[in-house]
Amino acid sequence: MLAASLKPGPSRATFSASNRKPAGTVSFPPRLHRRAHLSAAATAEGAGTAASQPDATSFTAAASPPIDEARLAQFAADWQSARAHKEQGTVLTLPVLRANSGGLIVRFNSLQGFVPNPLLSPAHWCEDPKRPIQDITKELVGSSISVKVAEVNEEEKKLVFSEKDASWSTYASQIKIGDIYDGIVGSVFPYGAFVHLRFPDGYHHLTGLVHISEVSWDLVQDVQDFLNEGDAVKVLVVNIDMAKSRIALSIRQLEDDPLLETLDKVIPLDGGQSPNASATSSPSEIELLPGLDSMR
Repeated sequence: MLAASLKPGPSRATFSASNRKPAGTVSFPPRLHRRAHLSAAATAEGAGTAASQPDATSFTAAASPPIDEARLAQFAADWQSARAHKEQGTVLTLPVLRANSGGLIVRFNSLQGFVPNPLLSPAHWCEDPKRPIQDITKELVGSSISVKVAEVNEEEKKLVFSEKDASWSTYASQIKIGDIYDGIVGSVFPYGAFVHLRFPDGYHHLTGLVHISEVSWDLVQDVQDFLNEGDAVKVLVVNIDMAKSRIALSIRQLEDDPLLETLDKVIPLDGGQSPNASATSSPSEIELLPGLDSMR
């Protein structure tokens, strides 16, 4: 009776190959294999800086806006314009957007350019030589400055301007050899010192070099023994190189030669006596220079 109550189970053939699934197999929803694309608008104005990327979860085709051909064309036109201004030496007036430790960021149409601190006009620093240049540049944000294009490199997205070059174009014609200026000593080097020249409007627009040989009549072995940054000095313009934008200055030539002063005191020239009269004087009548009497 026990055997009659048992029903035969399904045979192995009942499970067809189509109903089987490999062991350990787990079904997943289809994966999305799409990449986020940066649009043409990722080229930031002026510096080629990448803009903020789109949301990482947005992978649909609609997430990528169409290329802004008009904006790209404007960038290209402005790079071309910058090159033309550099070749022509045009003086531009550009707004200052912001400042960093190295200089100023200025706007040139749709582009942004950089004015390094060494290429700023000395007029800013000379107002208060003791202030750090970074404090001075922060106050220029929001104003406009006159500059010339110093470097254009579209491939490297590099656009550099110089305020010094613009000042030279404006004020160099006002200086002449033999002019005397009040100045403030800027950088000091072993070969000499740079002096910022004060113009009649009260601002120091141009800079010249006092070579070590023109610092003093005394023997100068270290320029810093005679001049230091921030010193007020008087200088004489001895040479101007318009092609290289250089001014040579002298402090020494505004002072009397101490050797000539000594000779005038030791051997005075009588106004009523001819220069050759001393040639007929006896040796005993000639006063020797100090220190030479022991050589008789």
